Amino acid sequence: MSQRDVELRLQGVLAMADIAPLALGCRVVFVEEQTASFALVRPGEAHVGPTALTSDGRLRLAVRHALELCFALELCADDEALAGLVAARSAALFATLEDGARDLAPDAALVSSTPPQATALATLWSKLRQHQPSAAREPGPETARRLASLWPLLGPAEYLMGIGGDVRISLDADTGLNAYGCSPRPRPWAVTFASSTASSISERGYAGAETARRRLLRAAALRGADGSLREEANAIRRALVDFYAVPPETEVVLTPSGTDGELCALAIALLADPAKPLSNVLVAPEESGTGVPLAATGRHFANTTARGVAVTKGARIPGFPEHTRLVSVAIRTDDGVLRQMADVDAECRDKVAAEVAEGRRVLLHVMDQTKTGLLAPTVAETAEGVDVVVDACQARVSVASVQAYLARGFMVLVTGSKFFTGPPFAGALLLPPRVASRLATRLATFSFPTGLADYFGRFEWPDTPASAAFAGSANAGLMLRWAAALAEMKAFGETPESAIKEVLSRFANRVSAAIEANPDLDLHPVPPLRRPAAAESWDVLPTIFTFSVRAPGASPPRWLGVDEARQIYGWLNSDLSRCLPESATEAERALAARRFHIGQPVALATPSQKVTGALRICAGARLVSGEPSQAVLDPAARLEREIGDALAGLEKISLILRHSSAIQAVNPRPTFQG
Repeated sequence: MSQRDVELRLQGVLAMADIAPLALGCRVVFVEEQTASFALVRPGEAHVGPTALTSDGRLRLAVRHALELCFALELCADDEALAGLVAARSAALFATLEDGARDLAPDAALVSSTPPQATALATLWSKLRQHQPSAAREPGPETARRLASLWPLLGPAEYLMGIGGDVRISLDADTGLNAYGCSPRPRPWAVTFASSTASSISERGYAGAETARRRLLRAAALRGADGSLREEANAIRRALVDFYAVPPETEVVLTPSGTDGELCALAIALLADPAKPLSNVLVAPEESGTGVPLAATGRHFANTTARGVAVTKGARIPGFPEHTRLVSVAIRTDDGVLRQMADVDAECRDKVAAEVAEGRRVLLHVMDQTKTGLLAPTVAETAEGVDVVVDACQARVSVASVQAYLARGFMVLVTGSKFFTGPPFAGALLLPPRVASRLATRLATFSFPTGLADYFGRFEWPDTPASAAFAGSANAGLMLRWAAALAEMKAFGETPESAIKEVLSRFANRVSAAIEANPDLDLHPVPPLRRPAAAESWDVLPTIFTFSVRAPGASPPRWLGVDEARQIYGWLNSDLSRCLPESATEAERALAARRFHIGQPVALATPSQKVTGALRICAGARLVSGEPSQAVLDPAARLEREIGDALAGLEKISLILRHSSAIQAVNPRPTFQG
């Protein structure tokens, strides 16, 4: 391999979306005489040797390790051995995620959840010092102490973003993707219109998470991990208050997910009058998060909490009262037909009144929006004995609408991981000042349910008496996921309202028309969104396009069920080119090779079929602000490309239906790599 080829290969690694943010301020060059895979020869300069070139995985690991060491020496300038151990921990965890490098991790002790003891550091250092030829100091007890204090925050951003949620964001070692089919590393070769479910992180989001990771570590080196996490959590709360331009007295609870946020809203509603039983009026439970109906009555909604505590799904969370009642209001009839919104509003009003008349307090949910883009009820008010929480976890809601909700005294649940396309599991509960005051005044007499401590750390709650109920520190993964989401929110927020409306309108018109024109698909339209308080905002426009898929060759004709639609969903996100028969055209093979990540199927009844699995193509914030990888295009050309990508995804569905038998014989899985 020529020197030029080597340099191009190295530069290709340094330009990768998950490597480039780390390379700022550090020079990495190839040196033939370098015997170790790499060595840091002076601050900010690393030499990569020939042994790093034996495989792509080894080269990426060597470069990542070198860049981590550049940063670690800045972080731990007074202890080179500590810097080497800090960098090796992150590199080892990177190797566990990187296809082609999993067998290259330096030592099992470096990927352990517990830091190595002082006696083990000498052995580790003997293997690592080859990368730091000028280092003289050996690790001692102080090195071990400092390493242990930093250990919970050590790891690459993509690793840390995968903790503090639930099993759905754990990466599959074989595919490099999580259960949602997306990645905490940028995946720009995949077309992404999946913001109703979850999205792979963008280059912009990854850079935001990496900046936050380094900020956390710098602060932790000075003030310890707890002090660092407290500062970061407070900064995220301030950023959300600033983004929505709400009164500074608005309090923010950071939650791993919208469903965790439901537990917070329930606990805060109970504080209003703990002596009274509470009724939770939930609209369209079938179109909210799958765990919301359980959380709405204070029950565990999974078998493991975001803090890693094993619990029993469906069991009551300690401290939540037995008398909590779930009152459901359907948004569709049994055969799937949308009800008139006036009827839904009336039923909500009647059921709230009935519960209050029975001497119960009420927590009424406003769904803004459901999984298929519906808003209900359209009328809601706080009153004596009634709290309102707006489930805006899809975050398809403007600043003006959030302000209007909070001004009416409603709690508002938002996420950075749906419309804003941040990594999955980044939620927040916004509390208007009147409701937020309960965290100080009510807790002087009453306490929070003790079981909430299994879900939250103390820094995820505002610094009020409420936080005393939680012993653990903040969720580091949640902090980085929010940092990524805030980077996307900032880019979206800098876009003029007129441009947002133009982009979303054009996308809606083209995509809905293409679905309606495709005989293999059936569009499920939604009624216009009514927002009296913000009637001119962009959030009156549809951004979720839900459709059923016709079963190929079925007689009589039918739509795909949920499991069948889930298979289509996975195949869309996979390279199918090798699955097609020899008779397939070049154009078909090119389309089959493309990866399209869309919203996962939801179960919808239809008049002609009990349950159909409906897929969704969604407009997210990145459609407006633009993928950084497409920055070379002018806005009009970029939008046209994005719309073309969405339409190509619909064409791939038809291609799959034509060749479903051949594809089923191979049944490929989505993978990270392009």
